[in-house]
Amino acid sequence: MNRHVKSLITAGFFVLAHFSVANACTTAIVSGKFTVDGRPLLLKHRDSDVLQNKMMFFSDGKYEYIGLVNTPDTAGNEIWAGSNSMGFAIMNSASYNLNLKDTASIKDQEGIIMKKALQGCATLEDFEEMLRSLPKPAGVEANFGVIDARGGAAYYEAGNSSFKKFDANDPSVAPFGYLIRTNYSFTGERAEDYGLIRYRTADELFYNASVTNSLSFEFIIKQVSRCLKHSLTKTDLTQNLPVSSETPSYVSFQDFIPRFSSSASVIVHGVKPGESPSFETIWTILGFQLCSVAVPMWVSGGSQIPAILAADKSGGAPLCRMALKLKEKCFPISRESGRSYLNLVAVINRENDGILQKILPLENDIIKETNQNMQLWREKGMNTGQIREFYKWLERTVTASYQKQFGF
Repeated sequence: MNRHVKSLITAGFFVLAHFSVANACTTAIVSGKFTVDGRPLLLKHRDSDVLQNKMMFFSDGKYEYIGLVNTPDTAGNEIWAGSNSMGFAIMNSASYNLNLKDTASIKDQEGIIMKKALQGCATLEDFEEMLRSLPKPAGVEANFGVIDARGGAAYYEAGNSSFKKFDANDPSVAPFGYLIRTNYSFTGERAEDYGLIRYRTADELFYNASVTNSLSFEFIIKQVSRCLKHSLTKTDLTQNLPVSSETPSYVSFQDFIPRFSSSASVIVHGVKPGESPSFETIWTILGFQLCSVAVPMWVSGGSQIPAILAADKSGGAPLCRMALKLKEKCFPISRESGRSYLNLVAVINRENDGILQKILPLENDIIKETNQNMQLWREKGMNTGQIREFYKWLERTVTASYQKQFGF
């Protein structure tokens, strides 16, 4: 952790212990120069008051793209993370310290702007030009994280009138090759920083992975979006597990990376410079991360994305629906501040029959099969037909596992 970041955390660390923001995302980007395979990474661990999310494929712009969408948004007018056919990927975290003295009435344009970026941007430079050309005030207060197929990886702290770039390939900015943003911008007012505890938790995880040369998409899926450690209290919920799944065991669950408002994670595994953008992989965990599995997608697979991630006749995605149903066991107290207390035994326990413990073998199988396919495709090229056959396998495997394990 560089001295600037450490001083920020030291100055304001205790302000946010009990601050609750629905849109309290934890995000990160990683330079391909520091990952295990030389490919950049992008993470959005989404927190939202819209818990029903889905994935959608679009061909309404210059480039085709796949994006994370709120389920009620049937037209897909706003995108909350995604990737396009040029290997350009984008996400954001809400910032609460950039527009403090701005009285402009226009706001909350982040989802619209990310959709526009996926429609027409191929590089970081394209996105920068788009930000410059937006009418002002732009209606944004966010940290936009972007990677591209040229190896670019950067954050753009953007307010209504201006933005500043933070380059993950610049060692003076990102000495260990990664950057993290929660719900404040480094260019904003320190007194209004939000998400410092989650920032420090994530920073410890990414720092340890960096120095041990284990920065990978698997690390992000397994150790970041499902992290049960708390950097302030030094709590580690994976230690001293409750014994029996028969007896509830409640723990305070505030300011962890996963939380009651966590609704999805998108992890984009990018491509090396010179590699075809068709290999860029979009891993998605729909619903509550402790009750759901990561599923891969590729824009080069076309419009027929995995059915478990897309809206069905009910309007929602089946995997999200199953995860939210299981989440009820994790937060069975619906009155007062019940959402602040996790029934840990429902997630993990010594009998090894918690929800997360049951789904991890399934996820390991998905990752193994995906890696095998990717090795083949990188040698022989992406094949749309093979991708769609793999999607069918994913649908069958995930559905059968949730039926067997949980009775869906």
